Amino acid sequence: MLSADNGKNIHMNYKKMFRKIRVNLLFSYLLVLALILGIFAIAVRTFIASSLIQQLTEKLIALGQTAAEEAQYNKDFKYVNIEIDRKFPNQDILTNNQALQWFDIQGDLVSQQGEITLNLPFSRDETVQFQKGNTHIESVTLPIIGSKDKKLVGYIRASQSLDEIDKVLNQLDLGLCGGIFVALLLSGLGGVCLTRQAMQPIEDSFQRLQQFTADASHELRSPLMAIKSNAAVAIKYPDGMRSSDAEKFKIIVDASNQMAHLVEDLLFLARNNKIPCTSLVTIDLVLILNNLIQLYKPIAETKEIYLKSDFSQNQNIYILGDSAQIARLFRNLIDNALQYTPSGGVIIIKTYRINSQIYIKVQDTGLGIAPENLEIVFERFWRAEKSRSYHHGGSGLGLAIAQTIAQNHNGLITVTSQLEVGSCFTVCLPVLQSE
Repeated sequence: MLSADNGKNIHMNYKKMFRKIRVNLLFSYLLVLALILGIFAIAVRTFIASSLIQQLTEKLIALGQTAAEEAQYNKDFKYVNIEIDRKFPNQDILTNNQALQWFDIQGDLVSQQGEITLNLPFSRDETVQFQKGNTHIESVTLPIIGSKDKKLVGYIRASQSLDEIDKVLNQLDLGLCGGIFVALLLSGLGGVCLTRQAMQPIEDSFQRLQQFTADASHELRSPLMAIKSNAAVAIKYPDGMRSSDAEKFKIIVDASNQMAHLVEDLLFLARNNKIPCTSLVTIDLVLILNNLIQLYKPIAETKEIYLKSDFSQNQNIYILGDSAQIARLFRNLIDNALQYTPSGGVIIIKTYRINSQIYIKVQDTGLGIAPENLEIVFERFWRAEKSRSYHHGGSGLGLAIAQTIAQNHNGLITVTSQLEVGSCFTVCLPVLQSE
């Protein structure tokens, strides 16, 4: 069974993992909501601004038409007068931040009332003009038609400051931004509760599945050991046993060994927890790799595979970690290379260092991996086609375990491969910085 400390570590890591998922889910939800509210706020502001500008344009058109009708002109359009005691007294024009300008047919200014005027040149073609800058103004230019001969006698331009509209839009912006902030705040508080409720069944199911995998793997150990032991005893004392029975017992032992490896791999992945600080020690990485080379050389020779190493540039590389797990990581990579490399092939293990990172390459001249499978090569139980494997065996968990160990040591594994040429697995690990 799992120890109390291991069980506690696993539980804490699960909590951290699901907490991270909840946080990512919450932020994704708030981001989508913020985008929706932002688009809605922009649409509302655009509609209101357009409506206010349209109302002001209509107001200026009415002002210009009425002022043109009420004005008195001489025959050469060189004199303009609005009766002060009637509809458009000068004081009201100034109070409303409005102005009127009269132009002759050539576009020369004849007269004006009010101080809010456009600095833009007169234009017959543009009915509506806007002036931006320190003073934001809208102006509408209308033709003046003579009442008797119905001929064009000049132009009138009505202008008004947009300060009031700008103030309204600024208040609207503050209101919309404040509303979005409050909506996101309330949604965030509600989202915390909702994501927790939504993730709780998933967390419970995941923990039950992990616990079941761990328990089942542990419980399978005993019957497998019994099968393996009894079969081994039968092979050791073959008296009275038929030769065919001895062969069957050997098959039973091989199957038991394979199942035992599978159970151990499942148990390791079920635990899949960070290494306790008490297990971290200073590791001589090159020493571990040399030991593995010596261990696998006889196996490689029996398969007529040339296994060599190149550590010339890195004689002493130290990392912080669990020596048993690091050894298992590279053992799995070498096993994988031996499994998919044909007789006469080459497997080379070499290291090189870049700044504070050490890179270990396990390169073979095996069958290679198809490009579409490179992204799934580290998935559990993924295996290349058996017909393409030169040495059957393995559970399909070796690379998944290697990746897990690398991640537990703040490292990573990458792979490059080409069919019928070979594969190269590169492990990157942080180097222990000496004083």
